[in-house]
Order: sequence, then C-alpha cells, then structure tokens
Amino acid sequence: MSSSYKTQPVGFLGLGIMGNGMAARLVSESVAGTADRPLYVWNRSAEKCDTLKAKFPDANIVKVGTAKEVVASCGVTYSMLSTPEAAAAVFNASEGTLAGVSDGKAIVDCATLAEADHQGMSEAVNGKGGIYLEAPVSGSKGPAENGSLIFLCGGSKDLFDSIENDGLNVMGKASHFLGAEVGVGTQAKLVVNSVMGTMLSAFSEGIALSQALGLDGSKMVEVFGQGACAAPMFGLKGNKIVKEVADHATNFPLKHAHKDMLLAKDLAAKTGVEYKTNNMAESIFKRARESDLQLADLDFSAVFEQIHEDSKGSCDYSAKRQKK
Repeated sequence: MSSSYKTQPVGFLGLGIMGNGMAARLVSESVAGTADRPLYVWNRSAEKCDTLKAKFPDANIVKVGTAKEVVASCGVTYSMLSTPEAAAAVFNASEGTLAGVSDGKAIVDCATLAEADHQGMSEAVNGKGGIYLEAPVSGSKGPAENGSLIFLCGGSKDLFDSIENDGLNVMGKASHFLGAEVGVGTQAKLVVNSVMGTMLSAFSEGIALSQALGLDGSKMVEVFGQGACAAPMFGLKGNKIVKEVADHATNFPLKHAHKDMLLAKDLAAKTGVEYKTNNMAESIFKRARESDLQLADLDFSAVFEQIHEDSKGSCDYSAKRQKK
C-alpha cells in the first residue's frame, strides 16, 4: 500500500483558515525537491486555489472543478472543511468526495466533527472499496502554516503508516495513531479543545479581574508566564487581549471553539463523567457566540470581550480598561 501511494498524486479539499496552510506545507515539500507528485486542489471558493498556485508558481498544483475529480485523480486525498455541515455537503454531493472513491482510494479527513460524522463517512468510503483515516488536528492557523500541527488519528493503521512521514509529519510536528476504531481521534481532539477553551475562559477572567483592580494587564501576562500555570496559549493570547484595542484576528474561530466544547459536553454526559468546569466555560462561549458583539467569527480569544461585557455594572472595569 505505502509504495503505491508514494507514486500517486496527492489531493487536498478545503483551503480555508487551516487547509490553506496545510496544503502550502505539502507544496513547499514538493518545491524543495523531496517529492515530485502533483497536488490536486479544490475549494468551494475557487479563487483560493488560484491564490495558492500564484504563491507557488514553480509547484505542480492542479486546480480542478469538483471534489470528485480530486479523489478520482489521487491516491490519498486530505480534506479540511470548516464545519460539520460543510464537510457533509462536500462529502455527499453528486460531484463530491464520496463520488470519487473507488477501490484503494484513501480519504484522510482532518476536520473536527462529531464521532458519528467520521464513522458514517468511514463506512461509506469503505463500502466503495476505499480506505479512511480520521485525523483531526490540534493547532490553529499559525501551526498549520509552520507545520507544527498534531494529528490525532483513528481508522486504518496501514494508511496511517503509509502517510505519516511524507504527509502528516510534513504538515505537523507529531502524529498519533490512537486505534483502529474511527472516532477515537475525535474523542481525543474534543478533550483537548474543551480543556483549551476552559483554560482560556479562566485566563480571561483572571485578566479581567486584574484590570478591574487597576493592575497592569501586560505585567500580569508576564507573571502568568513565569509561574506554575504558564502556558504558551496564555502568552500568545494574553499579549493580544491586553492591548488598548484587543487583537482578536482569527486563528481559531470562537464559533468553532464553542462547537467543540459543546460536543465534549455531550461526550461527558454519555460517559457519566462530571464535566462541570467545561460546561460552565461552554456557557460563556455560547453567550459570546450569540452576542450582539458579533464575536462568533473572531478568534476564540474574543471570549474575553464577553467576560468584559458580563462584568459591566459590577465595577468600573470598562473605564479602567480604556486607560490601559
């Protein structure tokens, strides 16, 4: 299996916030001379394919009109669609992903979906003689661009082994095979993202309290970074949050973070695990997602703005923040 895939074109579906960086990593590897296979690309907004081609004029990038054509032309096709709804629509379309699957065609879906979504797609692909690997990633826009994603995989171990070095590890810094049962990768990703969202919610509350007390937000970010609760995310997001005009440029949309926390909440309920801390943070993200502040499409660090909004009336926090 592995030798045949290494000689066939590679496909990529979805050039959004994450997919664009991931596809660029595969292209960069080809331009560097370590791989000479063409990369077939498709995106619902076709101009994003043109942008990728313009960025790498010396690369063998093939823009096609349908997801079906990508899959039919390639040995392995990676898919990174932004939402469960988009993933289902592209997968099931008459000219979509499944329509291109035949014996031996491999689909690697990197989106964060519900377990049932990945399981249903796996059954459909296998039913047509194809091979499926769920491979949701831990990481956002920056890690996608610099190749430091972490892949959490379930499904075909043979497929995982055949693409780990010249596919997954080109786009990421680590790849983990968690089991042959499709769904385990999703479970791991939802645990990670629910903890991440909970951490950011608690951190945002701490910064809000610090500023309400008149403490310097930037100094508090520095203090956090020097203590036992230091985390890379706190330094990265904190320095953007404490600006006089906060920077919530989208790396990981708040609406997607909330979706993952909600899915994790459901997983915990099914297994009987107390997940109260996540559930409380999820309710804050829910308010932020639905808020008139229009935070849903901003980075998930914008949950800080909801915490700020919730704090109005209980202190003179708003005025103090404007002085920072």
